[in-house]
Amino acid sequence: MNLNYLIGAGIAALAGLGAGIGIGIATGKSAEAIARQPEASSKIQTVFFLGIALAEATAIYGFVVAILLIVK
Repeated sequence: MNLNYLIGAGIAALAGLGAGIGIGIATGKSAEAIARQPEASSKIQTVFFLGIALAEATAIYGFVVAILLIVK
């Protein structure tokens, strides 16, 4: 197997690191927002879950690319 594919797979797998950091920041900010305005918690949670879904999709795309590079 070509070493370039393995390096590319490692770089693609780093998308999970970025998603984890993004989800952590989003969780902290949403908890802070709910603490400041408890009456707006349903709206904050909706935006929070949408943001988590988008961040997680990015991580899944990176994982799929890494798997495809390794399998090739």
